[in-house]
Amino acid sequence: MKKTLLTLLLIILTYIIIGNVVATSNLIPDDAIRIRIIANSNSEYDQQIKVKVKEQVERDMYNILKDTTDLNIARELIKSNLNKVGNNIDTVLQKEDYKLPFDINFGLNYFPEKKFKGITYDEGYYESLVVTLGSGLGDNWWCVLFPPLCMLEAEEATDVEYTTMVKTIIDKYF
Repeated sequence: MKKTLLTLLLIILTYIIIGNVVATSNLIPDDAIRIRIIANSNSEYDQQIKVKVKEQVERDMYNILKDTTDLNIARELIKSNLNKVGNNIDTVLQKEDYKLPFDINFGLNYFPEKKFKGITYDEGYYESLVVTLGSGLGDNWWCVLFPPLCMLEAEEATDVEYTTMVKTIIDKYF
């Protein structure tokens, strides 16, 4: 009985330790490149436009960076494709009869503090691709462009669930 309790305690402790390591891995690497799309306003229309632009930029960035593993190469690919991405945004906006201008910028850009799934992401200036629609006073969407932590959506991936071997064993036997 003691051996069973000790084994169970060891499994639980291992699960807690591994779970904490996995949880902290959600932090953004210092050398990451972010992406941010800022809506003109919080009107339903402006937010819908933001989503359409986001989807186009995600597709473009996925196709541009999908085979890239080097940060410097990623930077050069983003810089050399800004006109193409801008033209594709312009096409989306024309299709939606959206008359306001937009700005596309790659460099150091300000990001406000964000709390998401129990993690606080600090405000600051980060290397990023930022698209600002109109006056840029609306809610924004942002993610990590490189390494491609959010570009899975562009692949139309199904939901991904991360688990640990210890959790799998516990679920199987308990």
